[in-house]
Amino acid sequence: MNSIWELDTFYRKREVIIIGAGFSGLWTAISIKEKYPEKSVLIIERNAIPLGASTRNAGFACFGSLTEVIADSQKMGWEKTLDLVRMRFDGLQKIKQYFKSDEIDFELNGGYEILNNEEPLLHINEINEKLRPITGFEETYSLKQDKIKEFGLEKSRFLIENPCEGSLHSGKLLQKLLEKCYELKVEFLFGTEVKNIEETINNVEVCLSDDLSVKADKIIYCTNAFTSRFLENENIIPARGQILLTEPIEGLKLKGTFHYDEGYYYFRNVGNQVLLGGGRNQDFKTEETTAFETTEFLQHHLENFLKEVILPHKDFKIALRWSGIMAMGDEKSPIVKQLSGRQFCAVRLSGMGVALAPKMGEMVAEMI
Repeated sequence: MNSIWELDTFYRKREVIIIGAGFSGLWTAISIKEKYPEKSVLIIERNAIPLGASTRNAGFACFGSLTEVIADSQKMGWEKTLDLVRMRFDGLQKIKQYFKSDEIDFELNGGYEILNNEEPLLHINEINEKLRPITGFEETYSLKQDKIKEFGLEKSRFLIENPCEGSLHSGKLLQKLLEKCYELKVEFLFGTEVKNIEETINNVEVCLSDDLSVKADKIIYCTNAFTSRFLENENIIPARGQILLTEPIEGLKLKGTFHYDEGYYYFRNVGNQVLLGGGRNQDFKTEETTAFETTEFLQHHLENFLKEVILPHKDFKIALRWSGIMAMGDEKSPIVKQLSGRQFCAVRLSGMGVALAPKMGEMVAEMI
């Protein structure tokens, strides 16, 4: 049984409750408080720190590679593809507006994609023309053959550069977002799992463990890959991304963020270390999971990729291995919508939460 002091403070009714304290939850809270400063906002997070994909990613400020844009346009059509590109571009600009580069280790060194066949190059002029109104660049994607040797990627045939992409420190970005939330008087319940949601005419009751509950006027799901337990009818497929990080490598040439095979492989430098993730297209079914584990099969595969593509003439040792859980679906567009009279969601960020979450937060703030 709780005391009156707890019930009157921590568990009192709020105007808005957000479930999930990752990038989408924090940006949503910031957008709501900036638009409606008087509204009370509570974020409930089941872990001690934000988890999911937000602190377990590769630290990419993702704009999207050439082959990704081509594949998206063929699957979703140009209208949805360009909307998605615009969201990512605007989201990265918003991060730069809110935080100084050195606060979040933001480096706009450009993004690169390795290609081993010429076919995507046939589309590059068309893609650049379509992206020009969004990015303002005459050439959003350009061939940079001279940088293949500079980065030590001699086994690669073609290298495409994209100036819109960068890298950052995901943990530091989350810390700055938390600081901004506290500054705006957003409240938190960490280490608190939501068991059930019950909506009535007058409010929404968020049922917690130990017979506790908190009521709200509106509730927003920002639970990404873990949304299915609440919203069974939404097209959300968990996708685990496995990552490894090398020990420091003397004389490392690699600098920037890199993509390979439509973004299924992604790597970057972290100082003089190499961070590599992906390869889930080698074992799709196993990686459709919310389990934070690494597998011997994929880790071995990633090490071979390091040897063959990234560091063909270098010895290396692995310092860390981890995994994060992304949310995918039949298409890459995020799901931002009103579910009922009092329930909303901002989910399915398709592995690009860093860039998409700032704009998704704005969209939800408009809806409520």
